[in-house]
Amino acid sequence: MKPIIVDTTPVHGSHAQIKKFSDLNLTACKAYAGIGSRETPADVMMLMTRVATKLEQSNIILRSGGADGADTAFANGVVYPTNKRIYLPWVGFNNAAGVYMGSMMEDAAQIAKQYHPRWSSLSRGAKALITRNTFQILGDDLKTPADFIICWTKDGKASGGTGQGLRIAKDYEIPIFNLQKENHFLQLTNFVEGATLNL
Repeated sequence: MKPIIVDTTPVHGSHAQIKKFSDLNLTACKAYAGIGSRETPADVMMLMTRVATKLEQSNIILRSGGADGADTAFANGVVYPTNKRIYLPWVGFNNAAGVYMGSMMEDAAQIAKQYHPRWSSLSRGAKALITRNTFQILGDDLKTPADFIICWTKDGKASGGTGQGLRIAKDYEIPIFNLQKENHFLQLTNFVEGATLNL
């Protein structure tokens, strides 16, 4: 199997330079990952939907995973199916409309296991779910990293299934905005409302 070569050069320069959402150059962005817990609170999911709608207006493609909670909230905000890429761990997952990457799953699994602390102990289904997260971050070809991540995790850290994607994103210096954090929640609220507060 040939190794997958990924261009890890951040679109926005060093990750450390991106302190808030308004620092992003959205006109240069092509895709983002909208992900998070199935237990994402209702008010956060409402914001996710609004954010997805506004980002679609800027022609930025949503990448997500078709699960309940955050994934569904983001997907609901996208009007045109061609403006979202929903990756499924297997055909028929959650009755979601999306794409199963088939033969590419093996390549994605090779990447996924590098970022999961207990890969060998996962069930086949859990490995498929974790593997699918790789596409959300690195795209169809596993060589095209998302420009930024918007998510929600219960502890504001790289936890749960979402944590897998966040570990990959951190390694590729992709800016992460976790809506569990008050400042990130306020920054994205200001974005959808057109405010320019310096948060």
